[in-house]
Amino acid sequence: MMQTYCPSLTRYQRWQTREVMVGNVGVGGKNPIRIQSMTTTDTLDTIGTIDQSIRMINAGCEIVRVTAPSVKEAENLQAIRDGLREKGYYTPLVADIHFTPNAAEVAARIVEKVRVNPGNYSDRKKFEIHDYNDETYAEKLDRIRERFIPLIQICKEYGTAMRIGTNHGSLSDRIMSRYGDTPIGMVESAMEFLRIAEDEKYHDIILSMKASNTQVMVQAYRLLVKTMVLEGMNYPLHLGVTEAGEGEDGRIKSSVGIGTLMEDGLGDTIRVSLTEEPEAEIPVAQLLVNRYEARKNHEPIPEINSIPYDPFFRKKRETNTIMNIGGDEVPRIIGNMSRKDLITYHDLIPFGYIYSENRDKWQISDQAVDFLFIGDNSIDFEIPGTLGIIQNHISLEDKERHFSFYSLDEKSLIDKNKISFLNICSDISSSLIAELSQFKKTIFVLDTNNEHGYADQRRFFIECMKKTIQNPIIVKRSYRQCSQDELLLHSATDLGGLQLDGFGDGIWIDSSHDAGYVNETAFGILQASRSRISKTEYISCPSCGRTLFDLQETTAKIRARTNHLKGLKIGIMGCIVNGPGEMADADYGYVGTGAGKISLYKGQDVIKKNIPAESAVDALIQLIDFHGDWIDPADV
Repeated sequence: MMQTYCPSLTRYQRWQTREVMVGNVGVGGKNPIRIQSMTTTDTLDTIGTIDQSIRMINAGCEIVRVTAPSVKEAENLQAIRDGLREKGYYTPLVADIHFTPNAAEVAARIVEKVRVNPGNYSDRKKFEIHDYNDETYAEKLDRIRERFIPLIQICKEYGTAMRIGTNHGSLSDRIMSRYGDTPIGMVESAMEFLRIAEDEKYHDIILSMKASNTQVMVQAYRLLVKTMVLEGMNYPLHLGVTEAGEGEDGRIKSSVGIGTLMEDGLGDTIRVSLTEEPEAEIPVAQLLVNRYEARKNHEPIPEINSIPYDPFFRKKRETNTIMNIGGDEVPRIIGNMSRKDLITYHDLIPFGYIYSENRDKWQISDQAVDFLFIGDNSIDFEIPGTLGIIQNHISLEDKERHFSFYSLDEKSLIDKNKISFLNICSDISSSLIAELSQFKKTIFVLDTNNEHGYADQRRFFIECMKKTIQNPIIVKRSYRQCSQDELLLHSATDLGGLQLDGFGDGIWIDSSHDAGYVNETAFGILQASRSRISKTEYISCPSCGRTLFDLQETTAKIRARTNHLKGLKIGIMGCIVNGPGEMADADYGYVGTGAGKISLYKGQDVIKKNIPAESAVDALIQLIDFHGDWIDPADV
């Protein structure tokens, strides 16, 4: 049975939401996808916040969010708003509220929109599990209603919009007790507030389901849409991945989450949360949004009437294991050297292999490709033991770990007793797909020429599942006309999105950009989609007015000391608001808890409190070492 969370799985079209006016900016309806960001200044620093807001607006920010952790900051929003208007800037402001309903009620009289977190607006989080029966649970909902309705009434009176923004990291103990740390819990957390607003005939609402885990984030948004559709609602969606991080990693992670949803037409406004200056977020968001302006004109893809998988729960597609591809193996990465005239030892360095002539040995990095496609070329030296070589079948050499590559037109030439690779375009007919089941030792390389390639390739996976074809599939995408930034964001969306649904036993990025950059991007996509871990993962929030230390500087220091700890997850949080929760699956946490003070976590447990910031990074290293997770950096 079809599980509805988007208008179509094969035809690009935006999910039609109701329009919500945020000041003079329309969100949802027929409006374009809006771009927003958040200030990082102290909200009581009026001039600094105004100046930063102007930089954001000039960069293309359409909605500016400002933290208001207390009534004092909420009241100062008036001075900030007035200062912007005096300078000719009428961009709507949003007050970001956690824990303090009284601050929300002040802000709602001043700014164009308030954001409330249902996890901490009324409930308090003590990380305690309670056994609620229906009666006691209903009593808690009545308490929420009492706290929430005054804000609704103010918003109705002043024409103020609202975002009900669930954070995976700050679900209330009440929600956790009943639904657990799950997408269902995230959705229900928001729906409780939304149903109250509907009862009060207040509809100027936007919703969000943010998480640092891209799998959880995508599943939660999908489930939210399905729930709203079942209840006859269509409120606009604000998309974002919390604590995405910095640099390429942050951009990849954001694209995997946001882009996957936008491919299915979900999202009316987005924010790319980077641990950088807020104006740096805007060009990234613009690149993501711009891709969908002409998407409606893509080549038609046959409709899908039913799906053989659960889009709200990730389960890897069942495949046979061929060599180290498929089955329970991690997704493999194929590098491309087919355009090289002469391949030398040195050419393998960008692909993670360094040859030492003195020791006559290969050094293999944690981000070494698994296979190299060399086309009609040849390699005249002994390759590393972990590397496979793929050659066009007419040029195949009788060498160890060398495999044939065929086009679909050449499938009749395949020796069914030998391992081979078959290149397939995802628009092939259903009957031709059925023929592929005869090639038991063949790995499929799935390509697409459709502008809506994500949906086109997804349809091929669905067809294979329906026909119980279990060959491993490498997903290939070409980005030969893209800028480097477009390559990063588009490949993360196209390849990472399929990984989130368990589709793909490997990835192959075809690009004319630097081979090392392409390789790092490929590994970054698998890391961001949580399908293959090859390096340390940093869950670091973007700075805001609540931040209690320099996030960018501190993140750089921690990364410099720990980036060799493959597979370790380290949370770096500027304050306590989302800290412990958003680090849900982090191994260690570094959280600001006061001016110049840091608390260190092992998982969800506070280990050391109020450490002076100047010695906190050293203390973090000592904590990692104490628990046996530290290794000395290797000499390279």
